Amino acid sequence: MGVVTKRSSMTYFSDAQDHYSHRVRIVLAEKGVTFDLVDIDPNELTEEVSELTPYQSLPVLLDRDLVLYESKVMMEYLDERFPHPPLLPVYPVTRAQSRLWMHRIEKDWSPLVDAIVANKSPESVASASKELKESLMTVAPIFAEKPYFMSDEFTLVDCCLGPVLWRLKHFGIDLPMTRQTKPLHEYMERLFAREAFQESLTEQEREMQA
Repeated sequence: MGVVTKRSSMTYFSDAQDHYSHRVRIVLAEKGVTFDLVDIDPNELTEEVSELTPYQSLPVLLDRDLVLYESKVMMEYLDERFPHPPLLPVYPVTRAQSRLWMHRIEKDWSPLVDAIVANKSPESVASASKELKESLMTVAPIFAEKPYFMSDEFTLVDCCLGPVLWRLKHFGIDLPMTRQTKPLHEYMERLFAREAFQESLTEQEREMQA
């Protein structure tokens, strides 16, 4: 094994186009954390990153001697290490519900985004795009109930969902403006307008909305 360079501050190794990397950048921005951002091509990992993670993947968060290489673990670590503003509910029941929503996003929508990005065939991209669009349109009415995803406050669930929604235009997925989808469109506008969300965007991600 090589020698990993010692860093004095928190360092976030990120894929500038990846939605998993993006969700952690949102948390960092919401918390106002000072950190070094290192954008890396996932197909050309540096020796340092390869030494840090057993899975040869991004993102990776390095905080002194602590190395984290799973995005949801990073998000919860940052929420606990920097408690203000809190991004998970205080009470155990609602906190567990938030974690379940994050799990649902991970199981239901994230794989569809991954399939689109992988671009293995036109058929697989079309199928994943269609399923993602139909699924979002089906749940759109629930966004009328609360300003954020099933919550009055911005939470880690929104940090997971925001990067998926930001990429819809880039994927060529057009959600029609109907009575049913209007709450989702309004949620997206509210989410994307947040100062921390805008701060979290890389140059490549900004181009996704161009």
